[in-house]
Amino acid sequence: MKWEKDGEHMQRKRRKERKEKRGVNSQQGEENLQALSIQEGENATMNCSYKTTIDTLHWYRQDSKRGFAHLILIRSNEREKRSGRLRVTLDNSIKSSSLSITASQAADTATYFCATETQCAPGNCSPNANPARAAS
Repeated sequence: MKWEKDGEHMQRKRRKERKEKRGVNSQQGEENLQALSIQEGENATMNCSYKTTIDTLHWYRQDSKRGFAHLILIRSNEREKRSGRLRVTLDNSIKSSSLSITASQAADTATYFCATETQCAPGNCSPNANPARAAS
């Protein structure tokens, strides 16, 4: 699996979201970029952090074959959420979330993002999708 800076597709999606979500308040995340190489069948864990209190956190993936896809949403009152081979945790006390993939497959190779919502103010909008970083 690998994590990269935002691609052209992500930039187009962000521009579209900016137009759709003007006036919506949300929180800014932090970007931490690392690459993780694992063998098929191994588990993978990615972490992301954010700066301020949030209501929801989303995990996305982007790859060259399937494009950009939403994986899972976790709310601030949830500590853990599972969906298939995915497990997401959220710890608001340290402003951090992790995404774990059990029994990784070649098809899991992608860029993974965590995101809060779009930070918007009149005339100014900045997205909060951030490449995740691999757990140490």
